[in-house]
Amino acid sequence: MILVAASLTAIALVALAIGSNVLFGDNIQRENTAHFKECKANDFKTKDCEKYWDRINNEVSGIYVDLGK
Repeated sequence: MILVAASLTAIALVALAIGSNVLFGDNIQRENTAHFKECKANDFKTKDCEKYWDRINNEVSGIYVDLGK
């Protein structure tokens, strides 16, 4: 019972923290998608696009770029 009450309290605190912005996660995803599309337009050459380098140039992603490492 105590564990259930503690977990419900934790959920309530998270809800209060983001309460006014119910689309908090959606906004984060939209920002990340916009960043990825910007990197894709620049062929992933800019410094902040390095985090995508290990996920591209393979058959699954379908994105092939000469990174010039």
